[in-house]
Amino acid sequence: MTTLRVRAAASTSIVHIARGALARTGRLARSAGLAPGPCALVSDTRVARLYGKALERSLRAAGFHPITRVVVPPGERSKSLARTGALYEAFARAGLERGRPVFALGGGVVGDLAGFAAATWLRGVPLVMVPTSLLAQVDSSVGGKVGVDLPRGKNLVGAFHQPRLVVIDPDVLATLPARHVRAGLAEAAKVGWALDAPLARLLERSADRILAGDPRALLAVIVRAVRAKARVVGEDERDQGARQLLNYGHTAGHALEALGGYRTWIHGEAVALGMAIAARLAVRRRLLSAAEADRQIALLTRLGFPPAARVLRRVSARKLWNAMQLDKKKSAGSLRFVLTERMGVASFGHRVGRAEVIAALQDAGCTP
Repeated sequence: MTTLRVRAAASTSIVHIARGALARTGRLARSAGLAPGPCALVSDTRVARLYGKALERSLRAAGFHPITRVVVPPGERSKSLARTGALYEAFARAGLERGRPVFALGGGVVGDLAGFAAATWLRGVPLVMVPTSLLAQVDSSVGGKVGVDLPRGKNLVGAFHQPRLVVIDPDVLATLPARHVRAGLAEAAKVGWALDAPLARLLERSADRILAGDPRALLAVIVRAVRAKARVVGEDERDQGARQLLNYGHTAGHALEALGGYRTWIHGEAVALGMAIAARLAVRRRLLSAAEADRQIALLTRLGFPPAARVLRRVSARKLWNAMQLDKKKSAGSLRFVLTERMGVASFGHRVGRAEVIAALQDAGCTP
């Protein structure tokens, strides 16, 4: 088992990564200092059917009961204030007291939703992340960013709430649809290109083995990505500096998700397209060579994504620009982009106006 610690300003998250770790969640929670007794378990209908009973057995064996189970529909639309309210009602009916943990079993949507509820219920109760998607395992379960969407934008309501414990079991990815595996690989590629060149090179070397289902190749990517994220979160928990590098591809990516009504693209797919757009913007600004931009986009293609230009030709540059206007990083009328300079090296805070963004969108393949 690989054990990492994410040392934030006010708390430390313990991250355990191992095949078969799901069945040990109860014991790991006790070893992380959580007291036995009542708890809540939040999941979605698909994941609960696959892994809910196994997690409940582990929790009960370690003394965590009674368990208040709350199950939501899968998909981004469950990341809403209405669903958050339903969680509060369930917690209230169960009498969930301060200090009692919330276990989030699922992908990024469940982690964000349950994490936001945990951050705000009784002004904060302990959170345990048990991520079951590759995207959540390499990225969203680590670092304490939680939140929900509004109809006009993604993650516009949120908080920082570090999980007490993260339990990552790569074996659960065996039931993950191929589309969602690719989405998680896009997030890993984002981490690699933004701040960890060895991770990007590892993805280049092992893309075929990962897509063929090699568990050791996938485990190596997960460990490397979590190490990189733990390092940057420890330096900048509140997203005021280096952690902003992890927003690479997200300015356009979040806008694409909203433009598609959170139905057309799942998060990792939108981030992959956002990376392609940001790469073209970096070339236009002469920060990144055209060859390096092509290498970045080639990696995404090797990871199973269709060429960005082919996808983006269905997207209006003007409409996408309009959708970007609710980006949280917008300042003084300009969007702020993370841009890469070479593999593993990026910088944040690049203010870009409408004309330059529209041009880069068209470079990437968008229609006018």
